[in-house]
Amino acid sequence: MRIRGTALATTILLSLLAGASASSAAPPAAAGAAPVAAADPSREVLAAAEAIVAAFGRDDPKTYFALFDPAATFIFHTTPGRLESRASYEAEWAKWAKEDGFHVRACSSAHQRVQLFGDLAIFTHSVRTELSTKQGDSTVHERETIVFERRDGKWIAVHEHLSPDPSTTTP
Repeated sequence: MRIRGTALATTILLSLLAGASASSAAPPAAAGAAPVAAADPSREVLAAAEAIVAAFGRDDPKTYFALFDPAATFIFHTTPGRLESRASYEAEWAKWAKEDGFHVRACSSAHQRVQLFGDLAIFTHSVRTELSTKQGDSTVHERETIVFERRDGKWIAVHEHLSPDPSTTTP
């Protein structure tokens, strides 16, 4: 079975961007804190990533895929090769649903980090996904990187990479 396992989640271009700096992790809002300005790019990226995780977690592929550029690429440890476009991934998801009974029951994100590189942002996090298939229910723990590009003031996902989380694997 070739089930991707989770939303979000994409390791990319880190080697290309390793020489760049300017990273930031968005701290949680303190109780009673003033609202964060809409111009905070880290918060904007977090909001874009949260929308992806939420749509994936409620098994809403229409909304989920709309948050990715049509030319976005996807690398999953559960598929034999790179998915070269959003349409390729949509076809793979439909195949999983039809052949395997793939259904996402829930998805949560932890250990989030945003790194900003001008109009590119790298979002990394740990992902816990609850799935159902014809084989039964399962919970998958993975690490994910999503690369975003800022276009016309909006962050859109252009690449996703997903890998197993070795810290949750038992020997």
